[in-house]
Amino acid sequence: MINELTKIRRDLHKIPETGLKEYKTSKYIREKLDSWGVTYETWLETAVVAIFGKKGEKETVAFRADIDGLPVTETPKEYASEHPGWMHACGHDGHAAILLGFAKYLSEHPESYADRQVILIFQPAEEGPGGAKLLIEAGLLEKYDVKKIIGCHIFPQVKQGKVACRKGAMMARNGEVDLYIRGKSAHGAQPHLGNDAVLAAGAVITAIHTIISRNVSPLDSGVLTFGSIHGGEACNIIAREVKLEGTMRAFSDTAYETMEKRVHEVVQGVAAGYGCEGEAVFRHMYRVVDNDPALVKALEEVCGENYEETPPYMLAEDFSLYQTVIPGMFFFLGSGNEEKGLTASLHSAEFDFDESILVTGVETYAGLLEKI
Repeated sequence: MINELTKIRRDLHKIPETGLKEYKTSKYIREKLDSWGVTYETWLETAVVAIFGKKGEKETVAFRADIDGLPVTETPKEYASEHPGWMHACGHDGHAAILLGFAKYLSEHPESYADRQVILIFQPAEEGPGGAKLLIEAGLLEKYDVKKIIGCHIFPQVKQGKVACRKGAMMARNGEVDLYIRGKSAHGAQPHLGNDAVLAAGAVITAIHTIISRNVSPLDSGVLTFGSIHGGEACNIIAREVKLEGTMRAFSDTAYETMEKRVHEVVQGVAAGYGCEGEAVFRHMYRVVDNDPALVKALEEVCGENYEETPPYMLAEDFSLYQTVIPGMFFFLGSGNEEKGLTASLHSAEFDFDESILVTGVETYAGLLEKI
């Protein structure tokens, strides 16, 4: 199995594609399923849904892999990306390889789903704009009456050979936010004739970082990071407008919604104090990855001594959107290997992993199907 999974992963690694345009990837997946005689459907042009069995005594369960790449220029390697400026820097090639390996296993072991239906979702656009939401809205879960969903993510912060998960909140709800500070321009030598958007923006930045320490419960966690700021026209002109771009994350809806409310209030109020107008524009993205306790217990039993409880991470994942509709579990498949130098973080140009973990992924899925 390892040789076939390695080839599949490396084939996919060479053809990373942007969200909702994974045409080569989708074609590759369909050709593999055809070769094994697996029934499937195409959704959203590039999503592939493999179908095994039919509704039976047990509930229908889905397994999901994401298939899109990232705009990262890869560090050269033998099986590097053939698409300049794009790379599978988040392990999605591995996720798809695991699900294809599981598809082959199911095609060879029909007894494993004799009393239920199993669907495998090869999902586009996890990195954006959110393929899970699009598939849910298209009626995929309803069509197959899916009652449970399972997914995994290759993760270098977990040691290779280990599987990590936790009950409840494991990954954060996230959103992007743009702040606009609008003032009045004037000559830099006559600042009293204008309203300085740069000065107001500095005050906004200082004030907005009190939200976490003073408005969010100390028992909750949240992150507000502004990584980009643009404004002004010249060194001797009072700035007319400043734009800040940031990300916001929290492990609970209560904390997230408190943060959103306070961002609006702070940017408007502080800007007004400088004679400016302030506006916050949010793009709400993914929800909290909130794992079903019964499914996590099953994972513990399947993995035994190779299971470990992970701390929560402020990373975000659109798998969470499935969990707003049905119970689900998302777990980390450890890939960290210091001896082989495989410790680069996700979204890094150096990210890579030992393909032996793909076998662990397939075996874990097979064990879970038997257990749940």
